[in-house]
Amino acid sequence: MKNFFSLLFLLALLSLNAQESTASKQVVTFTLEAPQLKTTKKIWVYLPKNYSDSAKKYPVIYMHDAQNLFDVKTSYAGEWNVDETLDSINAQIIIIGIEHGNEKRMEELTPFKNSKYGGGKADDYLDFIVKTLKPRIDSTYRTKSNAKNTAIMGSSLGGLVSFYATLKYPEVFGKVGCFSPSFWFNRKEMNDLMAQTKDFNTKVYFLCGDNEGDADVINDMETVEHWVNTKRCECKKLNKKVIVKAGQHNEKLWRESFKNAYLWLF
Repeated sequence: MKNFFSLLFLLALLSLNAQESTASKQVVTFTLEAPQLKTTKKIWVYLPKNYSDSAKKYPVIYMHDAQNLFDVKTSYAGEWNVDETLDSINAQIIIIGIEHGNEKRMEELTPFKNSKYGGGKADDYLDFIVKTLKPRIDSTYRTKSNAKNTAIMGSSLGGLVSFYATLKYPEVFGKVGCFSPSFWFNRKEMNDLMAQTKDFNTKVYFLCGDNEGDADVINDMETVEHWVNTKRCECKKLNKKVIVKAGQHNEKLWRESFKNAYLWLF
């Protein structure tokens, strides 16, 4: 049985390698040392279509799992079409995609250790983004570097770590997109952390499907949303919750929801 699944994995890799790249010409990549993680990270950068012809500065969204954002060739189960979507609406935004650490993905994207699954090294991952990556981006590209113009976004564990980032670095990330957030992984620890948090002024876009295979996805998301609502008047309209009918825990849901999330956040 083990050999069977290994064969399936190999065939999937061969299939991906056979596909042509779908990344647009607005997307470039570079590698950056990540001392906090004791590794090197590949970073993907999406620039607006008119970037080279303009002198203006742009807001930035930091996104996880860069392999799945721009290019079907590098994606695991389909891409988000982030570049094509933004190109189609002439979006004035810079996207920074951070490749996940493959077998270390769970460690990087989880704030606290889970008794069953381990993990819990998101502090190092976020320190890399805030102290190493963001300064590099702000010094290389024309960015609006304040919190109001800096967002962080991800799905599943990426949704979890994105929300955690707003609690740890509220002065850095003023907006967040939480797609199908896996709050279950650190439910107690996150609830405890929120209970200790006095102020919360981040603009939040919550999204999940009603057919993700686990009712706790919706329940946990609504628990966090309720906490957010206790921190400010709902009249400020700083958070939005979207539950997609028949939506599943996959790239299709996140791809089809990205445009609306971007437009609402910015």
